[in-house]
Amino acid sequence: MGKVAAQLKVMPQSPDIDLDELQERLENALPEGAKISRTDRDDVAFGLVALLPTVIVPDDAGGSDAVEEAFAEVEGVESVKVEQVGRI
Repeated sequence: MGKVAAQLKVMPQSPDIDLDELQERLENALPEGAKISRTDRDDVAFGLVALLPTVIVPDDAGGSDAVEEAFAEVEGVESVKVEQVGRI
């Protein structure tokens, strides 16, 4: 079984969310076998900044779906979208 890297776009609920705390909550919410290799930030608009974590996950049934679902449940997250997926 291989691994894939998935970059997700995580939109916070408001510009007032502490992005460092949100990033920590995302790391704590990762399903077993997944890890964040890096997190970038993207200025969206009006002070809103999206987190762009790149997550390494096993290439099995579902792939990044479990991570996407786990991130969507994190406090302070408005939405989660997979931006890119590739084998490593």
